[in-house]
Amino acid sequence: MKMIKLLIAILLLFGWSSVDAQPADFVWTSPSKNSSESMPCGGGSIGMNVWVEQGDILLYVCRSGSFDENNTLLKAGRFRIRMTPKLNTAQGFRQILKLNDGYVIVTDGDKTVSIWADVFKPVVHIDADSKQRVTMSVNYESWRTKDRVMADREPFQTSYKFSAPKGLSTLRDSIRATRDAITFFHRNQDQNSIFDVTVHQQGLDSVKSRMYNPLFHLTFGGRMSGKGFVYSGTSTGRYADTDFTAWTYASSSPQRHQAVQIALATLQGSLDEWEGALTKTEQQVNTAKDAKASIQWWNQYWQRSFVESDGDSISAELTRNYTLFRYMLGCNALSEWPTKFNGGLFTFDPSYVVPEYQFTPDYRNWGGGTHTAQNQRLVYWPMLKNGDYDALKAQLDFYLRILPNAELRSRCYWHHRGAAFTEQIENFGLPEYYEYGVKRPAGFDPGMQYNAWLEYTWDTALEFCQMALDANRYCGMDIERYIPLIQSSLDFLDYHYRYLARQRGVKELDGDGRIVLYPSSGCETFKMAYNSASTISALQTVTRSLLQYMQSRPQYAAALKSDSFLLGRIPDIPFRTVDGHKVIAPAVTWGRVNNIESSMLYPVFPWRIYGVGKPNIDVARDTYNFDPFALKFRSHIGWKQDVIWAACLGLPDEAARLIRLKMGNGPFRFPAFWGPGYDWAPDHNWGGSGMIAMQEMLLQEADGKIILFPAWPKNWDVHFRLHASGGTIVEASLRGGKITNLKVQPREREKDVVCQ
Repeated sequence: MKMIKLLIAILLLFGWSSVDAQPADFVWTSPSKNSSESMPCGGGSIGMNVWVEQGDILLYVCRSGSFDENNTLLKAGRFRIRMTPKLNTAQGFRQILKLNDGYVIVTDGDKTVSIWADVFKPVVHIDADSKQRVTMSVNYESWRTKDRVMADREPFQTSYKFSAPKGLSTLRDSIRATRDAITFFHRNQDQNSIFDVTVHQQGLDSVKSRMYNPLFHLTFGGRMSGKGFVYSGTSTGRYADTDFTAWTYASSSPQRHQAVQIALATLQGSLDEWEGALTKTEQQVNTAKDAKASIQWWNQYWQRSFVESDGDSISAELTRNYTLFRYMLGCNALSEWPTKFNGGLFTFDPSYVVPEYQFTPDYRNWGGGTHTAQNQRLVYWPMLKNGDYDALKAQLDFYLRILPNAELRSRCYWHHRGAAFTEQIENFGLPEYYEYGVKRPAGFDPGMQYNAWLEYTWDTALEFCQMALDANRYCGMDIERYIPLIQSSLDFLDYHYRYLARQRGVKELDGDGRIVLYPSSGCETFKMAYNSASTISALQTVTRSLLQYMQSRPQYAAALKSDSFLLGRIPDIPFRTVDGHKVIAPAVTWGRVNNIESSMLYPVFPWRIYGVGKPNIDVARDTYNFDPFALKFRSHIGWKQDVIWAACLGLPDEAARLIRLKMGNGPFRFPAFWGPGYDWAPDHNWGGSGMIAMQEMLLQEADGKIILFPAWPKNWDVHFRLHASGGTIVEASLRGGKITNLKVQPREREKDVVCQ
């Protein structure tokens, strides 16, 4: 250890000139069989699945925020690019994801097609170049040309899930073809959307006019056009399990260079306003300038942070998949809406995930507008150490938009303060329709979900509150607009549990003056719990972080006093003894076990009360190693966090075992398309949890110290650049078990670096 510390000191003394990393191209040399063998491409708020099948280039286009009346996240459509003569897929073929520049190239050596999304405005570009003059056609293919009644199980893509009314349909789009462009859009009905149905179900009609409704008068879609391309007719066909109509636009004469653009618009307002927004976007297009700006953004994105290994390293596959997944997150980095955990913008025909799900390409499990908090958080925690604070904003703003509706719930149902956020929450801030409970007993509390998994699961919003506070600690992000969200989220648990105590008896606190968290819930697993460890650690950590933020800001003097009192009312984390080992208990007591989450380890992550360099780590390690539930629930699949806990607890052998399972190649052609796990494919909370674990294996913080390689195997070569608190960026390499270079910015943090 002394020698390692001496080496660090020498490296810092003489400095090291960083060579910026550039992610390698990801290349296929053969075409694909179907959409499940697609490659992601995108930028800003647009995601595309790109693949080549039988000489045609196909792409699904999806833009975040495209929610229909049922809260399905609809795709804009499928586009089919065909060249004459066709692409030669037998010789010279390559499909390349140009990671550093953020776009996809398809080439056969003679003909090259570039597909890219403008990062700063919602436009997809298709640019074709060929050595000889060729003709090109682009089909717009839509499966939403008529109202489509959903089959059994298909409503799981909506917010109705298993409680869909008979005959529930995805309503048709509007499609207008002219000689030189095709315009397509979906406009939500004025009434009877899932918002209206949910508000009525949950007894909130009296305050409906005051509620945020993201579905009302929402129009989304776009227009495809290209110089020299003219409409040449329609045709019909079937792809995978879905029939479609195609509108064909073909080049009027053979050319060496041809270009098509797909401009998109999403707007709440009149149809004329939507048309105006779409036209404005088209008028702003400057292809050369826009391409340069988008490439520059991607170049800078990759310089913020990276984790890389060379091709001969044991960790090369893991770091490559880390990079590929981060690219997928970057495709939605500047969106108004967060990246969905259940496929993001890159879902494909569902029968390639589950063969019996012969539904349209719009299908995904767990809905499009429903944001399951326990899953969403795993997509967004890694953005702190990646330095992707611009991407984090969409998830924080999601909660800020729905804050008024969550506060209305508290006032209407219980007449107290605070935001009643739930798990399985809609994009308008109410519990998801099915999960709220459609068969509720008379007299049941209307503010409660009648649901075995979700009852009393009140604390999940606190992780996003902590993300905001951490973003301020990391980069000084201005989070003033999020402080009401954080305070209201804390207020709810304080006021509501005192309210519940008054329903049971005279006293609202226990004999020690603490809140009685009963009934509480250890995630979705330990139900009817008394003082669950996950909720207690959440309250402790967020309250302390908020107090620290407020201490240097005079405007919070009164709030500082109030929140200090709250900190004193939070119970202590419970413990128990297992085979002679003191371990963290899920709760003081609980009534039943309902799921498979090891909530007793939440004080390790996300709440970081225990970890490398922190007190009493042996208690947390013994919890990981000996708690019977932790052992029974252990897995790498989907949202499972065991690898994160192993990393946070400084267990390199265990972390290595699990990370190879977690971040190894997924089951689809694109290796970072994991899943379906417990959710859907590509499973973004699978990738997010693996990304968090790799970051924790490489770098942790404790007591003002920056700890390098706390759980990274010493024989795995790696080079990383990650962010830490105080505006700190750390870059280091491990080669042959030795630190070969190290750079810390700002330099005054160099003294804080230690190696575990």
